[in-house]
Amino acid sequence: MVEVKGPYLGMQIPEDLCFNTDMGRRCFKDYKGKWLLLFSHPGDFTPVCTTEFVEFAKRYEDFKKRGVELLGLSVDTDISHIEWKRQIKQLWGVEIPFPIIADVPDFQVANFFNSIPPGVTTTVRMVALIDPDLKLAWFALYPLSNGRNIDEIIRVIDAVQTTYKHGVATPANWKPGDPVIVPPPHDYAGAEKRLKEAGIECKTWWFCTKRL
Repeated sequence: MVEVKGPYLGMQIPEDLCFNTDMGRRCFKDYKGKWLLLFSHPGDFTPVCTTEFVEFAKRYEDFKKRGVELLGLSVDTDISHIEWKRQIKQLWGVEIPFPIIADVPDFQVANFFNSIPPGVTTTVRMVALIDPDLKLAWFALYPLSNGRNIDEIIRVIDAVQTTYKHGVATPANWKPGDPVIVPPPHDYAGAEKRLKEAGIECKTWWFCTKRL
């Protein structure tokens, strides 16, 4: 059997995995019962990463409204994070309100999420949405040269939280307020019954939608 290495959806995040940040010592158990967006960046004082952090900070309240905590990650020191945040505030007028993991010298968080590729000494642009049970709900990687789209990250969070809450799926390009997909039945009787259910629209028994 092929060994499955992380990260993978549904992966359990260890509660006792602890780390230093520019805002003090934290452990993943501190985030249990909450949604957490962990995102890594290649390095402090770099142009693309700076634009991302400015945008994450500007949208901080949008994440808070969704019950999502933000947590940055790189293999820089806490002193580097502090000075980078200070310069962002001075030059862009934006305060970074969330902590950044200083994953040195052992890279334990980065290695757990397998976010340092072979032959590279920095973390990639990773996004990991962790659910209140500390399980990985969504994971994505972005090229070093391309910044992340915060609108899309929030859209995916909305979609994942909708699935968790209502047990439905979301179609391509879905956004809040759009119809959702009702999971298809798995037996013949259920297929016949589905076409007669009220409150849903079906093209066929296995493709039905509804509005929440």
